[in-house]
Amino acid sequence: MARPVVLDRCAPPHTPHLSRTFALTYTGSIPAITPDSAVNHAHPGDRLSARQRLVYILVLGALTALGPFTIDLYLPAFPVLQDEFNVSPAIIQLTLTGTMIGFGLGQLIVGPWSDKVGRRLPLLAATSVHLVACVGAALSPDIYWLGAFRLIMGFGAAAGGVVAMAMVRDLFGGRPLVKMLSRLALVSGLAPVLAPVIGSQLLLFMDWRGIFWVLALYGAVVIVCVALLIVETLPRGERHGDGHSTVGQRYRALFSDRTFVGVAIIGGMTFTGLFAYLSSSSFLFQGVYGFDAQQYGLLFAVNSIGVVLGVQTSSLLMRRGVGPQWIIACTTIALLAMAIAIMVLDIAGAGLWGTVLPLFLFITACGFTFPCIQVLALANHGKEAGTAASVLGALNFGLAGVLSPIVGVLGVSSALPMGAVMGTTAVISILLLWFVVRPRSVPALSH
Repeated sequence: MARPVVLDRCAPPHTPHLSRTFALTYTGSIPAITPDSAVNHAHPGDRLSARQRLVYILVLGALTALGPFTIDLYLPAFPVLQDEFNVSPAIIQLTLTGTMIGFGLGQLIVGPWSDKVGRRLPLLAATSVHLVACVGAALSPDIYWLGAFRLIMGFGAAAGGVVAMAMVRDLFGGRPLVKMLSRLALVSGLAPVLAPVIGSQLLLFMDWRGIFWVLALYGAVVIVCVALLIVETLPRGERHGDGHSTVGQRYRALFSDRTFVGVAIIGGMTFTGLFAYLSSSSFLFQGVYGFDAQQYGLLFAVNSIGVVLGVQTSSLLMRRGVGPQWIIACTTIALLAMAIAIMVLDIAGAGLWGTVLPLFLFITACGFTFPCIQVLALANHGKEAGTAASVLGALNFGLAGVLSPIVGVLGVSSALPMGAVMGTTAVISILLLWFVVRPRSVPALSH
């Protein structure tokens, strides 16, 4: 296997006017980018072949999925954990909350760090922390140790999603950026829904501790992939120097952008609505509706179809010229309508089908929304892509970690609390879109 190749965006001295033009070649099986004065492209990824893009999609997809799998793989084991440790459902949900808070805080550190030192080092360091924490969780003697290691696991998993998103922004812009981000959005939207499916199957032949050993193995594989396959997409000349002023300038560029602030919080609200379902679903469907672990996993598998449909249709619409802000305008209304449907049908005594049908449509609307959020947030922030991606991730998981446990506090004896949290996040998203982002003021995407 070929060794990793570092991307170099600096043209030879005799072609200074082509300092950001590239041609693409192969070194073994690893795509490398080298200067070529005969090619004039605005972004280095524009010359990637379909095969080369597949390499990036697979590796960066695996990195993106690490966080959601870390958070959700053990959801089907919640009732088992409750019985073994003899604690309330709310305490078990706090281990999920701690993971998401760690994930959000970790991204705030890893994102700016990757803008400063490059993308590979943060990936290797943070994922190594994740691996060690997975081993600790597997060996935890009580719920307190498990909660502590889950917090560290979230922190260590933070690098995958944020750095993968930043690497895509390093390589692409305009419509190609939409296409590549849609692939990552598919993974980030699908992984939280598929992880419990896989977790439920793992519980057929291992206990809950085995799930964390599987996560440790996944982390080890990711480390190997980063070491052998991931190229450095941020050359030394484009890294930010030391000093708080530089960090401050990056955050100032983000938070002075009304569009970025609005869509970032909308993304966090949408993710919170999804996690209201994820954090309560084990108790709701296994405790209230009587599902076993495998039926529970099948429910997630069906809902994953909604995520795929939403992400793929949304990215197709954007590539055909539909503004992502207008897609969000439709999906936020759909999110609110489905949340209201869940509550009304639950009060009316509609039972299981009164919950699962509008829930499927709610999750589909989330799938429509995720790629639009990433595109709008990153399109104008290539110079601070790592920091921008970290803020997106921190808001997603931070808000979800703080707000989704409200469902557990309200109780999971019915679908009403889940629907109430979903509806609240949708209302906030609608207000942010029309009064902060203001869709008519968002410029069209470049080609």
